[in-house]
Amino acid sequence: MADRTIVPIGGGKFSDGLARFLVELAGRERPRVLYIGTAMAEDPAAALRMYDRFGELAEVSRLEFFPWPPEDLRARVVGADLIFVGGGNTANMLAIWRVHGVDRLLREALESGAVLSGSSAGGICWWEHGVTDSFGPQLGPMDCLGFLPGSFCPHYDDEEHRRPVLHGLLKDGFPGGYAADAGVGLVFVDGELRDVVGVDEGTHAYRVEVRDGVVVEEPIEARVP
Repeated sequence: MADRTIVPIGGGKFSDGLARFLVELAGRERPRVLYIGTAMAEDPAAALRMYDRFGELAEVSRLEFFPWPPEDLRARVVGADLIFVGGGNTANMLAIWRVHGVDRLLREALESGAVLSGSSAGGICWWEHGVTDSFGPQLGPMDCLGFLPGSFCPHYDDEEHRRPVLHGLLKDGFPGGYAADAGVGLVFVDGELRDVVGVDEGTHAYRVEVRDGVVVEEPIEARVP
């Protein structure tokens, strides 16, 4: 069975070094990279940034749903070596994916050995639960794809309300999981955390949970690839 590799990223920052790291995880020369920008309403500027980041390292294409999905939708998704999901509105993105069955295709791609990654909304989506601003400027919980157990909170050091909102949710029974600073990626292989990488020195991922009624954070320093 192929390794099931998922790399959620805390959003806010990205780098050429992080792009190279993800391409190397794909395990082949000039892998097929599929960019999905649904959460940002398929913003062409965001797509161009991804071509700039990955274009010298991989064969890059993008998946769009407007005015309708491509006829070869399954081949596009399942045939990719690395799938990178951009940031934006997580709830809207998941609704579109589910209408067209992309959630099932992403699971199939994962089981076939594709690396799944993404930033902010593209990091939240892989978990059972996430902390999101999809429903307005206020933050709140939402259910996601469930490829990884527990919860995820991005933007932990670059959006001031993320930490207090997450702590409040955890005290109210929200499942524990992980949080990540801007530009920090958590490398999970078969559901186990194997590595933490980041754009900047001194940034962290955090294991977060409630113990005896108190929220506990365990920082894991990111290495810069």
